[in-house]
This record gives sequence, C-alpha cells and structure tokens, in this order.
Amino acid sequence: MTTDPAAAQAFYTRVMGWGTAPWGTDGSYTLWMAGEAPVGGCMALPAPLLAAKVPPHWLTYLGTPDIDATIKKAVSLGAKVLAEPQEIPGAGKFAALEDPQGAAFCLYSAATPTPPRSGDPALGEFSWHELMVPDPIAALGFYSAVFGWKKAGEFDMGPEGIYHMFGLGDAPMGGMMKKPDHVPVSNWLPYAKVKSADQAAADIKALGGSILVGPMEVPGGDRIAVAADPLGAVFAVHATKT
Repeated sequence: MTTDPAAAQAFYTRVMGWGTAPWGTDGSYTLWMAGEAPVGGCMALPAPLLAAKVPPHWLTYLGTPDIDATIKKAVSLGAKVLAEPQEIPGAGKFAALEDPQGAAFCLYSAATPTPPRSGDPALGEFSWHELMVPDPIAALGFYSAVFGWKKAGEFDMGPEGIYHMFGLGDAPMGGMMKKPDHVPVSNWLPYAKVKSADQAAADIKALGGSILVGPMEVPGGDRIAVAADPLGAVFAVHATKT
C-alpha cells in the first residue's frame, strides 16, 4: 500500500526484476509478477488510512483453508478484526487482523485450495517472514495456536535478544524477535529473494530508497538487507549463500 503506485512500480520492477499485471478489470490493483507467478500486489493507500496518517507499508498475507474459523480462533486469543472477510471474485476471501501485540496481517482463503509449496522459493518470491513485537515468545504461542506453526530453532543476537524461528515442517519459514525501541510499531517484515543482497542494496540507494540494516551476513551464511523504498515502505531482501 503506497501513496504513489506508479512510482512504487517503477522502483520495485528495477530492484526485484518483477513484472506487473493488472488484477482483472480493477485498475486500482496491480499484481507483482515473478516470471509467470503472482507474488503480491500494489495499490494506493485507502482514504481512511491516509486520514489516520498510516504510512506506505507492505502487508503480509497468511493462508488458511477456513477464514471464518481462523478469525474466530484468533479473536478468542486477543486479536482484533480490522476488516471483515470480503469476497475476491473468482479468487477467494480475505480479511485483515491485528494480532494481540498490534502487528497487522491479512488472511487469505483461496477459492480453489492449493497444496503447500515444496522446495526453496525462487528468485523474486518471498523467502522469509519476520515479526517484531514486544514479546516474541507470546507471539509464537499465538500464531502456533492459530496456524499450527512450530518452533524451528533459535539463535542468540546478544543485546537484541533471542531470535525465534518458526515453520510448518522441518524448514524454518520466518522468525520472531523483540521489537527494538526505535521501531514505532509491531510489524511483519517481508523478505524477497534476490540474486545478490549487496547489488540489491546498491540499486535501492541509486533509485532513491534507503538502507536501514546491512547488507550483512546472517547465521547460516545467507546475506540480507533491510530497506525503505522512496515512499517509505519498509521491506527486506535475502540472498542465499553460494
């Protein structure tokens, strides 16, 4: 969600190598394409969010086979519903929630269920999902109860605390950590897979974005960088070790 979709598309197609495609006949929503696969979308911030001074941001979607049951479970554990379930013609349903610690996310229930993907994410796809909250242990309990996630390891980041990884199977698909004081709100941070995090960081700066963290190596040898696009939306890039 951004204040200038055209500028956002010009930026991310250069940095990520994504293509774009219209969403049906709705000209207000554009799909990000990694080759032939849609990996996300781009739209203007709705007027109510602009009025509330919500800045441009990325929004993480979590899949569920039963959106109503998932909402009921999440709310029973302290989540709030930000947007009630809505039909996407020919695609499924979505809803927006806020977890008990204030991190916003969306639910998506496909009209035609698809099996969980196997194998490593391809270039241009999202390869890691990171949550920053005041209490990551409580967050892991919440998301595990709602989505069935399991803890998939941890590592000590020193003064920044323990990094808790999670997944559905043996392979971790994201991590949770204590929100640093300088980060204003609890949030999900999406990582997109690129060939080189260092080259992506250079491209981001050349195109008017800013680098917030890195580029740096993380445990296991991969490299990441956290950035803000020229309009202020925070995202990250991830390159696997060669």
